Amino acid sequence: MSTTQPTKDSVKTTRYTFINSSAWRWFQIVIVLTILSLVVNHLASRDSFPDSESYSFPIVGFLASIILSTFIGIIAHLNFKFYKRKYFSKKVETVTIARFLASTLGYITIMYIPVNIILNIIAGGQTIFYYMLVGLLLTLLLSLIGVILVYARDIYNLYAVSIKSAEITIESGAKTTRLTYEDIACFYSENKIVYAVQNYGKTINTDFTLNELEEKINDQLFFRANRKIIIHKDAVDQIEKIENGKLRIRLKASVENDAIAEINISRYKRKAFMNWFQ
Repeated sequence: MSTTQPTKDSVKTTRYTFINSSAWRWFQIVIVLTILSLVVNHLASRDSFPDSESYSFPIVGFLASIILSTFIGIIAHLNFKFYKRKYFSKKVETVTIARFLASTLGYITIMYIPVNIILNIIAGGQTIFYYMLVGLLLTLLLSLIGVILVYARDIYNLYAVSIKSAEITIESGAKTTRLTYEDIACFYSENKIVYAVQNYGKTINTDFTLNELEEKINDQLFFRANRKIIIHKDAVDQIEKIENGKLRIRLKASVENDAIAEINISRYKRKAFMNWFQ
């Protein structure tokens, strides 16, 4: 088996692309935070309104806001990296996004109070609770808008990957196979061996249990129908109502021994299945 080493030009190109992408991301963050700092300081007091007769640029407040914004940018960046690694890499759903936003705002709140007090001490001013509370609420509102603007595309891209391009590595003895979610019709268990079934009917035995697979794969696409099978949403061909409130599922894929020819959903799982499928 031969391997091809990357050329110096390709390494340079990859490095340049990465640096360029990273620089562009931080440039976006700086622009958004600068705009938000300007908005906050011009809304903070009547004298800061541009149409005021006594208008003066709030340089002290603006610089303080830049410092706060830097901390906010770092907090948001680190929290996004954490959520990307632990949650978004598996699946992206509304609840997880809401937790990411809420936790980011929580960390900003924890950071804001001591930083605000320190900046007031440096500037020789007094910390007034009312103004600090108003400033915190305004900061949280604008931070929420800023985080959404900066990370919306990243979250959408991760969602698209988790739905369409996500892969699972299947180890079977000495063999290792990588399958995308789109290639998989179902996983089923027979004689204590779990098999992955591809859309065209080929089966691959795995070293997983169904419980392990259920924890690993995206539950927006896969559903644990019963003790013996996990099915992919796009693999469902027919749904039939049968006795006692049960459902009978037929898949598009088939295997030689008809192990997945007929799948029953109990009446206890019927509602969960229909909610997932729809």
